[in-house]
Amino acid sequence: MTTSIPSSPKTRLARRSLLAAAGAALLGPLLTRPALAQGDWPAGKIITWVVPYPPGGSTDVLGRNVAQRVGAALGTNVIVDNKAGATGTIGAAFVAKAPPDGYTLLGTSIGPQAIAPHLMGRLPYDPIAGFEPVITIGTIPHILVVGANQPFKTLADLVAAAKAQPGKLAFASGGNGTILQMQGELLQQQTGARFIHVPYKGDTPALQDTLAEQVQFMFAPAAAALPHVQAGKLRALAVTSAQRLKSLPTVPTMGEVGMKDFVVEQWQAVFAPAKTPSAIVQRLNQEIGKALKDPGVAALADKLGVTLVGGTPQQLGDLQKADSAKWAKVIQDGNIKAE
Repeated sequence: MTTSIPSSPKTRLARRSLLAAAGAALLGPLLTRPALAQGDWPAGKIITWVVPYPPGGSTDVLGRNVAQRVGAALGTNVIVDNKAGATGTIGAAFVAKAPPDGYTLLGTSIGPQAIAPHLMGRLPYDPIAGFEPVITIGTIPHILVVGANQPFKTLADLVAAAKAQPGKLAFASGGNGTILQMQGELLQQQTGARFIHVPYKGDTPALQDTLAEQVQFMFAPAAAALPHVQAGKLRALAVTSAQRLKSLPTVPTMGEVGMKDFVVEQWQAVFAPAKTPSAIVQRLNQEIGKALKDPGVAALADKLGVTLVGGTPQQLGDLQKADSAKWAKVIQDGNIKAE
């Protein structure tokens, strides 16, 4: 038989103190978590991923694929909402004005965030101060292409012809303020040649008229132009990436044909409204980064001609600021106006 000895008031007090201390030690990490703990967001609420372009483009298709995986990882639904118009600035303005609570995101590209603000005058949003960078999705190189029956065999041939006939040769783009237009403008500034810019409502019709030789050339997204180059319907004169493309090993880079500082790649990225809490931005960065490593996403990106990037919010912010300054100078030096 075991005999229990009644504890004294002092013993009971000491025991309670020890239990309280142990409990505080266990609960301490929970009590000191940030106000935005993992369970507080998204709390099952729907997240809207705004794409400022029509459905079907690479930004939309890849964004939907990534959004689906991010929703699964967060235990909620992420829906894609296409708010197209005004070179992507309508969707950007919508997100900039949204509550900074992590439930509205912008899946966009270089145009609305680094080019259009310098070309279109005053916009209803600040492309830098109005957003929190989240993550870079990927980059798309471009190919300078001409129709197969055009006489130009090299970039030098094209530039020489343009100088001999100032303002006669035309280049196509997917619209005013797009990166496709900016490359044509940069080519003029670096060579002194004068071209006519012909904007279209999207990259596809611009490419179709280049194929039909209604215009002399264009800077086309690699994935869109590549099948036509391989089929002999377009001739590739140069690529805008830093290195030659594996799919076009004999086509030189713009740098190799004498164009300095002509590494141009169209990036896709995700932004949140300014003042979105850092904890939410970091969680989004983490989950989107994981999605970019998914084999299914990688396979889709390869088909779309997108090189997946990822990285930190700071790296995206630095990329945006650098490109914004670059294209602001091109626009100012060329006295380029929205047409």
